[in-house]
Amino acid sequence: MSKPVNLNRYRKEKARAQSKARADQNAVKFGRTKSEKIESKFERDKFHRDLDDRELDE
Repeated sequence: MSKPVNLNRYRKEKARAQSKARADQNAVKFGRTKSEKIESKFERDKFHRDLDDRELDE
């Protein structure tokens, strides 16, 4: 006689594989490196500083 098979394990493995595949796709689609994030933050802060400098005082 053969051993009983736990189908829940296979179902969960399949779900994990699909989740990992979706995560990898999102990482390619939305992911940015740390240096890119720092650079964009610097540019955003510089823009706001320059905008505040040009503000008219009353």
